[in-house]
Amino acid sequence: MTSIRSRLLLILLAATGAIWLCAVLWAQHNTRAEVIRVLDRRLEESARMVASLIGEGGVGVEIAGRALSHAGPEGMRRQLSCQVWGLDGQYIGGSQGAPAQQLGDGDGFSETNVDGEQWRVFTLEEPGLGFRVMVGDAVAMRDHLVSGVVKGLAVPALLVLPLLAALIWVIVGRGMAPLDRLGRALAGRGHADLGPLDDRGAPRELRPMLDSLNGLLARVSSARERERNFTAFAAHELKTPLAGLRTQAEIARLAPDEATRAYALLQIERGVKRSDRMVRQLLEMAAVDRDTPQGPKRDAAEVLRGTVVELTPLADRRGVTLSINALPGLWQTDRPPLLHAALRNLLENAIEASPEGATVDTELSRDGQTVRFSISDRGPGIAEALRPRVTERFFRASNSGTGSGLGLAIVAAAMERMGGTLSLSARSGGGEHAELILPA
Repeated sequence: MTSIRSRLLLILLAATGAIWLCAVLWAQHNTRAEVIRVLDRRLEESARMVASLIGEGGVGVEIAGRALSHAGPEGMRRQLSCQVWGLDGQYIGGSQGAPAQQLGDGDGFSETNVDGEQWRVFTLEEPGLGFRVMVGDAVAMRDHLVSGVVKGLAVPALLVLPLLAALIWVIVGRGMAPLDRLGRALAGRGHADLGPLDDRGAPRELRPMLDSLNGLLARVSSARERERNFTAFAAHELKTPLAGLRTQAEIARLAPDEATRAYALLQIERGVKRSDRMVRQLLEMAAVDRDTPQGPKRDAAEVLRGTVVELTPLADRRGVTLSINALPGLWQTDRPPLLHAALRNLLENAIEASPEGATVDTELSRDGQTVRFSISDRGPGIAEALRPRVTERFFRASNSGTGSGLGLAIVAAAMERMGGTLSLSARSGGGEHAELILPA
């Protein structure tokens, strides 16, 4: 059953029915015990009354029987039967309608089958007077009294249960009304409406759900805004190099001499490299935003060395030397693509910023439960006023026109996914010192 309303209604009806049934059974048991106790007391008192009338007042058995037949409530007194037997076993007399067979045997209470019918009998012996008084009533009569009381409880229960079910249905409906309102509020929203849900007057039980939904809406809104900005900036950034490529292609086609054509082709080559880097960074940013799932673990030193080897041709073209200090076995990562993307962009930025003949130092270290990847260059560094913004997407620290403004944004996003941080600081003696700090 998938309906909370139906499930709740069924549980409440089942619980109510079970409680009502237990109450009826308990009443039946207690009523039977109470009726038996009262009727037994009545038998005993009737027997003593008959013995007293006969022994002390000299009243005959027939007169005592008539007195007994007029004692007690209407309907119950007619079921009483009285017999008086001598101690020698001779029948002395009895009440009108009493069976001919002896009702009881022995002194006190007993149950006897008389003419195929079960009787409850109290026998009172009077040795001094020489007779025995037996007063009894049919067990069927007792059962009839008990069933009458139980029916008096059961019939109202059967009449009340449908009314109770309807009342429970209404109460459950009113209790589920906040959920219905929440469903209507969500259904009535447009695809562009990602604002928070109104939680004023919401029940306490719904507040965790509303808080979670509002948190989800905020995250979706933030992701959507990032995607919108990402698309707009990417289109703008790709437009510039593509326009430059087209212009240089026209120059090369119409060049009056070989030198002009060669310069135009060189500019085309640089534009293609710049566009290739930008497209690669755009793909890396999209991959980082998707949050690469955990995979097989790789040694961190292996990832760092692989990144250095990958960028060595770029460093050679710019006359930059790469040094690495990373011992294997210090740490393993279950997200090597994210770590590689962060290291590649940091190292590529350091190479691009370094002057010819400089050295870019890379190092992997571990201090207790902290792992650090350090990359240091001897470039111009980052101006202090610009440090708070260098990890923003498409933000450039200079107006030189080089770079896409995505490198450090990719690094920061990758660290966020891995639970680490990016630290940037000025290097002593000039340059920039970058650190990736990750929990081991």
